Amino acid sequence: MLANFLIGLREGLEAALVVSILVAYLVKSERRELLPRIWTGVALAVAVSLGFGAALTFGPRGLTFEAQEAIGGTLSLVAVAFVTWMIFWMSTAARGLGAELRGQIDRAADAGRWSLVVVAMLAVGREGLETALFLWAATQAGTRDTIGSVTPTWEPLLGASLGILVAVALGYLIYRGAIRLNLTVFFTWTGAFLILVAGGVLAYGIHDLQEAGILPGLHNLAFDVSDVIPPSSWYGTLLKGIFNFSPATTKLEALAWVLYVVPVGALFLFRTRIFRPALQSQEH
Repeated sequence: MLANFLIGLREGLEAALVVSILVAYLVKSERRELLPRIWTGVALAVAVSLGFGAALTFGPRGLTFEAQEAIGGTLSLVAVAFVTWMIFWMSTAARGLGAELRGQIDRAADAGRWSLVVVAMLAVGREGLETALFLWAATQAGTRDTIGSVTPTWEPLLGASLGILVAVALGYLIYRGAIRLNLTVFFTWTGAFLILVAGGVLAYGIHDLQEAGILPGLHNLAFDVSDVIPPSSWYGTLLKGIFNFSPATTKLEALAWVLYVVPVGALFLFRTRIFRPALQSQEH
């Protein structure tokens, strides 16, 4: 639940910042009459994201077990790719986000009535689609019964919803000038944490593809620590819920996790220079 709260908070804050920048710029440039176009675009983005999430949730039903596992594994890999791109993009684009959006507003306002709607819809919808896909992957990795099928849990959705609500509140307070948040530090540390979460989703996706018969090695375990970390224990549930840790992990799952987390984490830390004191002094 904590990982999904963080996903909702991070993605929700990105969307809230986009909306606050769009609204603030129109207000300051005395173009309040264009605000309904922004809210129309936001509403359309939310509707599309909810529809996408519903399609992911109910679409695979009625398929064979192998087909569901193949779809789930493939979409998990896609989710990892999207969230990885999002982590790197936001860590470097946070400072220039405002100027970029203001330029898009000026061009859209001059282009036509629906242009500004499209700008808002695309800016917010990207975050919504990424969130829906990644949360779907995390939800499918909820719990497994004795025959290996997936039983989605409601905790990821609750955690993400709480994160989004907090993000909306933070976005409003930032817009009103009530708080000042160091966005570089926020997106850096949440990005580092989400790399570990994405590594777990990747390993889970590999496991799905193994169960579908697409990848080999389903019974070739790298380790089995079920006696030390029982899946039903509170700490086993915690590790599963946050990092998708499986006490019985195949060699291919473990290899995929290492080949993702180590190079991606090292590149992320290098690009953001997380350990440099100068980062702490940046203000946005």
